[in-house]
Amino acid sequence: MRFTEEHTMLRRSLRTFIDREINPFVDQWEEQESFPGHELFKKLGAEGFLGITKPADQGGQGLDFSYSVAMAEELGHVQCGGVAMAIGVHTDMCTPALARFGSAELKREFLAPSVAGELIGCVGVSEPDAGSDVAAIRTRASKDGADYIINGTKMWITNGLQADWMCCLVNTGDGPPHRNKSLVVVPLSSKGVTRTKIRKMGMFSSDTAQIFLDEVRVPTRYRIGDEGAGFLLQMLQFQEERLWSAANVVGGLDEAIRETIDYTRTRKAFGRAILDNQVVHFRLAELLTEVEALRALVYQATDTMLTGINVTRLASMAKLKAGRLMREVSDSCLQFWGAMGYTHEARIARLYRDGRLVSIGAGPDEIMLSIICKLDGLLPEGR
Repeated sequence: MRFTEEHTMLRRSLRTFIDREINPFVDQWEEQESFPGHELFKKLGAEGFLGITKPADQGGQGLDFSYSVAMAEELGHVQCGGVAMAIGVHTDMCTPALARFGSAELKREFLAPSVAGELIGCVGVSEPDAGSDVAAIRTRASKDGADYIINGTKMWITNGLQADWMCCLVNTGDGPPHRNKSLVVVPLSSKGVTRTKIRKMGMFSSDTAQIFLDEVRVPTRYRIGDEGAGFLLQMLQFQEERLWSAANVVGGLDEAIRETIDYTRTRKAFGRAILDNQVVHFRLAELLTEVEALRALVYQATDTMLTGINVTRLASMAKLKAGRLMREVSDSCLQFWGAMGYTHEARIARLYRDGRLVSIGAGPDEIMLSIICKLDGLLPEGR
């Protein structure tokens, strides 16, 4: 994949924004376990960052997914995982299906104001008893005239406490589990919606919620695409989500390794810089090589997707490698920071905590491996 001057300009302007509007406040937001979502998203929207790939008639720039990859990579410059993830959920995880398959009316009501930063979105797939097994979700939408009545519970919802609407996967029929689901936009101010905060081991500044839906009434016109097509549409969203996550990891790991190089160059032990020890500089060189390999895989998958070819296999590989490499790099770099790396305030410690989620969210490592095995014919017969 070859980046243009437009990609470079996007990266520069986003980095300037991050240094001005995000990084100076990250420590405060981490302590508060929340960030001012509506305030920040309005600023992001005003700068054009929330609609890079969205249609021009909805206020977006109409660019291709390579620009989302560039943005995700640059968001690795954010000095915590939570805020970057919240932005990515809004731009590349809850809105792709709405932008591609939503009605013109639905896009005017929810997509355009989301691109402008006036509304915050989230995606509701996981449930207490259905995480990796998406087909097993229980949340149901029953028709009542021109409305759906929705009952169920959604779990692990990023942006869940601040979001204005949710792209919600629900059962709308009793047929086969891969053909009885629909994506429905659920306004979270609706009667019957209750939210509770979930506290986590990392990603502190990203609000995460459990959302209860009790007799929530929404118009059937809030459905995205055809009834029964929800599983397929969500699988398509997952591909962009997984590539976005892998690209974001590349940016974050680049910075972590560079900061570790700088620290070990200035920190001395036994009369010389820690970096001068062969075990240290060889290991850091190895980690840089691994990150470059992940970057190449992400770029290849993005390039392939832009040609219209299904990238489920490559996206799954990129997501798998990103989660594994996040754990490997953060652990190795923290070791070279010594006790300083183990302090609560250290950025490398924050990366260690936040990065553990990459191997779990958007499909855990085991699901990525199952997908790869299935596509490469590695499963036992009959499976």
